[in-house]
Amino acid sequence: MADPRGFLTTKARETPARRPVALRLMDWKEVYEQGDVATTRKQAGRCMDCGIPFCHQGCPLGNLIPEFNDLTWRGEGRQAIERLHATNNFPEFTGRLCPAPCESSCVLGINQPAVTIKQVEVSIIDQAFANDWVEPHPPERLTGKTVAVVGSGPAGLAAAQQLTRAGHTVAVFERDDRIGGLLRYGIPDFKMEKKHIELRLRQMQAEGTRFRAGVNIGTDISWPELRARYDAVVVATGALVPRDLPIPGRDLAGVHFAMEYLVAQNRVGAGDSVVDQIVAEGKHVVVLGGGDTGADCIGTAHRQQALSVTNLAIGLQPPLERSDAQPWPMAPNLFEVSSAHEEGGERVYLASTVEFLANEIGEVRAIRIAETEYIDGRRVPKAGTEREIPADLVLLALGFTGTESNTLEQQLRLSSERGNVQRGTDYQTSEPGIFVAGDAGRGQSLIVWAIAEGRAAAAAVDRYLEGETELPAPVKPTDRALAI
Repeated sequence: MADPRGFLTTKARETPARRPVALRLMDWKEVYEQGDVATTRKQAGRCMDCGIPFCHQGCPLGNLIPEFNDLTWRGEGRQAIERLHATNNFPEFTGRLCPAPCESSCVLGINQPAVTIKQVEVSIIDQAFANDWVEPHPPERLTGKTVAVVGSGPAGLAAAQQLTRAGHTVAVFERDDRIGGLLRYGIPDFKMEKKHIELRLRQMQAEGTRFRAGVNIGTDISWPELRARYDAVVVATGALVPRDLPIPGRDLAGVHFAMEYLVAQNRVGAGDSVVDQIVAEGKHVVVLGGGDTGADCIGTAHRQQALSVTNLAIGLQPPLERSDAQPWPMAPNLFEVSSAHEEGGERVYLASTVEFLANEIGEVRAIRIAETEYIDGRRVPKAGTEREIPADLVLLALGFTGTESNTLEQQLRLSSERGNVQRGTDYQTSEPGIFVAGDAGRGQSLIVWAIAEGRAAAAAVDRYLEGETELPAPVKPTDRALAI
């Protein structure tokens, strides 16, 4: 364990400060300042000898959290990254993007602020990269078996790295022009700069993983053809079908899905020229949806110098503290102020969008909204409460309904359920040798679940190819941690 009295002597939870709002809105760099090593070690020392570390069940990867906290407190950075990499392929991603259900399960969190597990995690990996401790681990021998991984998000990359290290020859196919999936084109740079992806890809290439960007499986290469070329296929295409809002005025110019907006900005940030880029500068921007994607749109609009930013959520404002329905160690639904919300704008709850209103040339000019009321469990606009708010740009950040599975269903006759590709308890579909990992099979979820499923699917593929496996399988497709 870490400092035996750390949770008694250091009761305050302390994380790195965010850069001043006025400063960070001038660039696209990450919002957090560099953490102080002494502070991080002190915070890691708050991890207590709790007997049963519930943080383990809160983390789908089963990260050995008390162990890497202890090593961090002792200043054993190299051993800490080895312990972290034993369960997590990409702590540089989870340490920046995961909502940290482990912290909701922290025993210390019962009556004190939880240990800063996420911050300790990212400090470990950043120190490791800075000291060249992240080294390639190529396989000792090759099996002669080949695997195609379709999709280069966290699930696909995790599966590819595990299978490469097991000795299989792995090729990762990505339809976009760069590897990374939503890590590359869905996450704004101010949340995670893309240099972190490049560092990890460099390691994976040195281990032997091959990357094929700009190849759309199902179009450029058919699924049956891909299956014929490889001994196994892992489908990790994510859940990218956006949830729409079919109300009057939906077809007006200026109403867009959130990912259309975010992807374009990420491409510009990468140095590309984007024709007809959606830009918020000088516009009244309205973001529909109160989740992480909505917050990403808000932060992006601020940096593009929007005239105003309004965030509408149809439901109630979450509570500031745990409700009785979400007791510890569950991950509670709480009101949070992200870095994007801190930067400005207005958040409106219980707001039902009724209609998008047009100007004389067919562009959106306003939104008619009404107060939400609950009738028989349904959320409906309350009559007589309608009002208009200005809107020159509307971004729909309402979540995702499933994976783009049309070519899979047509070419391989695979079935889907509620937008997700169906699979068995071993991640294998009805077509032998084809496996599904991450959001494509699970539905929209957390990055930590994607990595966990990628690791588990890799173990299933290895067992399919070799008859046995030594790869860890942290979760099954049907698993649901208490944190979810």
